[in-house]
Amino acid sequence: MRQAAAEQSTAVESVRDYLAAQERKSLLRFLTCGSVDDGKSTLIGRLLSETRQIFEDQLAALERDSKKHGTTGDDVDFALLVDGLEAEREQGITIDVAYRFFSTPKRKFIVADTPGHEQYTRNMATGASTADLAIVLVDARQGVVQQTRRHSIIASLLGIRHVVVAVNKIDLVGFDRQAFDSIVADYAAFAQGLNFASIVAIPMSARYGDNVSTRSERMPWYAGPTLVDHLETVVVDDAAVGLPFRFPVQYVNRPNLDFRGYAGTVASGSVAAGEEVVVAKSGKTARVKRIVSQGGDLASAVAGQAITLVLDGELDISRGNMLVSPDARPQVADQFAANIVWFDENALKPGRSYLLRTETDQVSATVTDLKHRLNINNFAQEAAKSLEMNEVGVCNLATQSPIAFDPFADNRTTGAFILIDRISNATVGAGMILHGLRRAENIHWQALDIGKRERGLAKNQRPAVFWFTGLSGSGKSTIANLLEKKLHASGRHTYILDGDNVRHGLNRDLGFTDADRVENIRRVAEVARLMADAGLIVIVSFISPFRAERRMARELMEKGEFVEVFVDTPFEECAKRDPKGLYARALSGALKNFTGVDSPYEAPENPEIHLRTVGKAPEEMVDIVENWLHERDIEQEQYDAGDGI
Repeated sequence: MRQAAAEQSTAVESVRDYLAAQERKSLLRFLTCGSVDDGKSTLIGRLLSETRQIFEDQLAALERDSKKHGTTGDDVDFALLVDGLEAEREQGITIDVAYRFFSTPKRKFIVADTPGHEQYTRNMATGASTADLAIVLVDARQGVVQQTRRHSIIASLLGIRHVVVAVNKIDLVGFDRQAFDSIVADYAAFAQGLNFASIVAIPMSARYGDNVSTRSERMPWYAGPTLVDHLETVVVDDAAVGLPFRFPVQYVNRPNLDFRGYAGTVASGSVAAGEEVVVAKSGKTARVKRIVSQGGDLASAVAGQAITLVLDGELDISRGNMLVSPDARPQVADQFAANIVWFDENALKPGRSYLLRTETDQVSATVTDLKHRLNINNFAQEAAKSLEMNEVGVCNLATQSPIAFDPFADNRTTGAFILIDRISNATVGAGMILHGLRRAENIHWQALDIGKRERGLAKNQRPAVFWFTGLSGSGKSTIANLLEKKLHASGRHTYILDGDNVRHGLNRDLGFTDADRVENIRRVAEVARLMADAGLIVIVSFISPFRAERRMARELMEKGEFVEVFVDTPFEECAKRDPKGLYARALSGALKNFTGVDSPYEAPENPEIHLRTVGKAPEEMVDIVENWLHERDIEQEQYDAGDGI
């Protein structure tokens, strides 16, 4: 028994020693990227196999799957280790990002296998966002292609500074040195402007293992490292620890009256108990009273640690704010410039409102200006009015409220954001902040003693915006004009913003592309807000074809102030009326970008007022609007108390 106990004690000690050794190893995060079918999944499978990360039962299952789904004949198809989705196996492609952990005697690794297809570029960007190194695979037969360039640019934009150019399938070109040298020269010439700290090129065959973990005897002309040798020895600085302290607040923990803690993960730098910290947005200061972790209180914490900070004073700090070093504060602004990688099939359009989400914050944001689009072939800065799917551009953005950030070049965590479509809730873009705009520092809200309520009271009315939307020829302007006449006759103070009239002045510089239509509505919505602030009842008569812009206009107004009026006239009826002859021209092809013909109209889903005009006179439609208004009209003293329409 004593011998058994001793053996058990020795085994436990061995496990502890092993775990301690693993803990001391450095960790390298890297991704594989490049064009479709360049062998990314095969390479990762080979790495897992040659570093002995595959159990016998897994290998047996892999051999069975290779016979069913494999693309390598009688050989084991290592790509199936990471291509786990059925659609991936059926098509022989990677769709989702697959993460795998493995280790060698010298280092631990987390690898992200990212897809090569253009339509999954957003997944590649996801994998690159946390990586320290990128393995860019290049098919030795194809050379540097467009997707090679696109993925390399995205890797650079997302802060990756170390690249391995893995010239794969070298066996299919007879292990030819000239083919390898030509690809290396092409990539080096292309990558000159990408600011990579190191570029190491390795000829390999992932299928057969040449130069993956052991040197290939079939390429005696290559004297560089194997892939595993390089991954084990490449020096990647843990820059986050040396940066100024940043602690995005993810949650305010208050289980009882005696405890208030701010939970989150240290994004960069370090903090110690007793040190002073600053609330980024308010500038208020406090000292760290306690650093609470799962294992108990800590004397200090560094980047990457999940902790709860308890301060010595009660401060107004909520999710989305940030605790920072008093000696190196982040920028706080509502306007900034950023690189944007666009993911969505619907193009990015300046003027359209999106949700911008940072590490913990979320605000409404608008791209106010698309400075230029980046040509991925030659890095030329090209003029553009929109960004299409998978394109990269530099934009100016404005947020509804200030956010705290660092330039992405200084801090990858606090300088990154994503853009989310307000209607579909899909992630449509990834952004890397370049710098705050000087104009944001020079412009501040001026406090005024007379506001909307006082102006409305002077006119004995509640300000409102009646937003008429519908196809051209639906009768919007006719109904809006009659409504204003009735309101004016009853002593109301009104103003009509009509689509045609505004294009003679304020919006005369805009055309009829989707991007121009978005900007058209953005400007009109801002004018309508100012007029409502002046106490007026504003009647807006615009086609306003896109739901996103109508929603943006609604959110500019106070709750209950925006009334969407859908003038619902079928396309056939509008084309039959054709008061300006526009439908005839559009249907003949003489007029492009005409709503309802070759440009979409997105009908309202839940308008406050729905006017079905077929067989009805305009006066009947006005009566419906007026009745709606009277039904919701309230006494003046209720308005004084703050009620809306």
